[in-house]
Amino acid sequence: MTRLDADWVTAHGPRTVMSALDNQGFFVGGCVRNALLQAPVADIDIATPLEPDDVIARLDAAGLRSIPTGLKHGTVTAVVSGEPIEITTFRTDIETDGRHAVVRFTTDIAQDAARRDFTMNALYADADGNIIDPLEGLPDLIARRVRFVGEAADRIREDYLRILRFFRFHAWYGSDGIDADGLAAVAELAEGIDGLAGERIGWEFRKLLSAPDPAPSVASMAAAGVLMRCLPGADAQALAPLVDAEQRAALPPDWIARLAALGGQDVGSRLKLSRAEQTALKQTVSALGEDRASVAAYRFGAEAASRAALIRAATLGSDPLADHASISQGATAKFPLRAADLIAKGAVPGPALGDALAQAEEHWINSGFSLDKAALLDGS
Repeated sequence: MTRLDADWVTAHGPRTVMSALDNQGFFVGGCVRNALLQAPVADIDIATPLEPDDVIARLDAAGLRSIPTGLKHGTVTAVVSGEPIEITTFRTDIETDGRHAVVRFTTDIAQDAARRDFTMNALYADADGNIIDPLEGLPDLIARRVRFVGEAADRIREDYLRILRFFRFHAWYGSDGIDADGLAAVAELAEGIDGLAGERIGWEFRKLLSAPDPAPSVASMAAAGVLMRCLPGADAQALAPLVDAEQRAALPPDWIARLAALGGQDVGSRLKLSRAEQTALKQTVSALGEDRASVAAYRFGAEAASRAALIRAATLGSDPLADHASISQGATAKFPLRAADLIAKGAVPGPALGDALAQAEEHWINSGFSLDKAALLDGS
């Protein structure tokens, strides 16, 4: 029998919750998947045949805090020493509309597994870490095959966000080849993307583009007609060279740089990016329009200039770190002249003053940021 080899299985929080449930709980989903792949585990989820009221009563009896985070869908959150652990009753879908589901509670673990999205997410483990595999998803996980549970089209119609999750999971956990049946179903039902909220699409893109190498998955998205629905005008071909440039420079994945490389129309609005994210993206795109890395850094900041330099190096196949010194120079450069300096020399406030200041700044930039105030005033 396969067994989890993970410290968190016997850690205080999970062990305490499992004990409160009288070991009628099963670790499920991402924590099991990632532990088997020896990948980091962020959240621990537990599934149980016990109904929510029973779960709450047992937690209370054990002196544990419980939060009714989603009773309609069977979810209670236990808090142990500040650590949240979600506990959800086994359930089966009785009605879906492509975004939300009406569920019925069940005591059958196989029915609970059958409503999940991918076979690698339908793996369970008991309190001792022993794997329970109702749908034979373990072979898929070992082969790094992202495969829908049952009929792919049925799973997608239950929740169209699974289209994007299909590509995200392939980017993070998949092998070289994407599942053909899943890809065909995604292409057939791609229009379901149109009904999703921008926030949900944006969240998936952040995660997808943060994968070590999302290029094959994004290329498949483009081939299936999904990318154009999310980001009209985006070009998937720019991503693979960028990932290569990142790897050559030993740089970590940068989803903002990758998003800028993809391009597209109204990206910030479509993906509902935060104001800070939109600013970072806009500055990176603006920096791409400036050939001189030092000037890009001066006008848009070192981070935007570095992203632009990396994208440019990816396109040209050049050294991705060649502009490092120029970017440092531009980012720290301070224009020494102010409007007051020109006024003190006799200039009159107005449009002409602004033009003169802009011309002086351009002169200073072209000098490699070397001219001082006196030299600029002498040339004005």
